[in-house]
Amino acid sequence: MVDQVSVALGAALTLVAVAIHYAKGTGWESTGDISQDVLEQRAAAVPDTDFPEPMNRSIGGGGAAGAIPAGEGGAELEEGEDSEEDEGFDPESIADDEVEYYDIEFAKEGETIEIANNENLLDVGEDKGWDLPYACRQGQCVSCAGQIQDGPAGDYIRHEHNEALFDDDLDDGYCLTCVAYPTDDFTIETGEQP
Repeated sequence: MVDQVSVALGAALTLVAVAIHYAKGTGWESTGDISQDVLEQRAAAVPDTDFPEPMNRSIGGGGAAGAIPAGEGGAELEEGEDSEEDEGFDPESIADDEVEYYDIEFAKEGETIEIANNENLLDVGEDKGWDLPYACRQGQCVSCAGQIQDGPAGDYIRHEHNEALFDDDLDDGYCLTCVAYPTDDFTIETGEQP
């Protein structure tokens, strides 16, 4: 059977340990709430954006999930080889007598409008009162992306700046409407991302 002395001795030692614990205390004190300090430190580490607010409708500044800036994942250019798409162009450098107009059909909006080759698709669409998606307005994300239905994007537009689309995306007709300038008539589906 059970040894009564062992049970009594175990119970006594347990009571002594509990009594010492509560008499002496553990010395532990709860720390204060540091959540606000952590949030302030994180906010201080985030760089300010230089695109307009409150028009920015992208949480987090428009970085698309999985987007890799151009040049980091693709093939390198051979020495001396230039890429017009990588360099971009300056639409403001187009002389007034060289401005050309193209009929661009916005499929989702159900309207065709005339856009000059020195106007980007996003700005003209917004001037029409359409709520088109965008974030950075600098060709660094794919929030404003659209898909040209008529063929490769390079046949119908020029990008002023492009850090978000790869050559495969351009071949599939994707463009960044915030920095896309027409070079021909075409139909576009806005809000379509690669």
